[in-house]
Amino acid sequence: MRSKILFIVLLMSLFVVLKAQTTETSPNKPLHRPGNETRIMSDGKEGPVKGLNLSDAQKATFKESMMAMQKQLQPVKNELGEAEAHQKTLMTADQPDLIAINKNIDKIGAMRIEMAKIKTKYHLEMRSQLNDEQRLKFDLFSEKMMDMKGENGRQPNRGMHQQHPQL
Repeated sequence: MRSKILFIVLLMSLFVVLKAQTTETSPNKPLHRPGNETRIMSDGKEGPVKGLNLSDAQKATFKESMMAMQKQLQPVKNELGEAEAHQKTLMTADQPDLIAINKNIDKIGAMRIEMAKIKTKYHLEMRSQLNDEQRLKFDLFSEKMMDMKGENGRQPNRGMHQQHPQL
């Protein structure tokens, strides 16, 4: 009985140690959150754009643009979430309807295209507010973010093979 309790305590301790190591971040490496590449925080503090040395007017413009973009994106994101949930329902039906599945895939694709267009519009709007030096840094940072996201613009390791390793 004592050995079982000791074994359980040992396993729990090992789990805590492993969990603590996986969530730890290096002090030299900033924490990257996708989509944060041009964000000015709501409390007025700059996020990753601090290296651009923005003027107060530029900061205000960036903040307004980010808010406007988020307001435009939110309903599309919500609708996309609903369409993706519906896709799961369609795919797991006893008798899947291929026509309905393909139609929903087209709908999901159209929403993603709409989101990309909205993001591009605001990206270009913010870029137009910068001087040449700031624009160069902004472009380099944007390229770096795209490289981190992967070739298809999404986070790496989130594909079908990661979700279903047996495939």
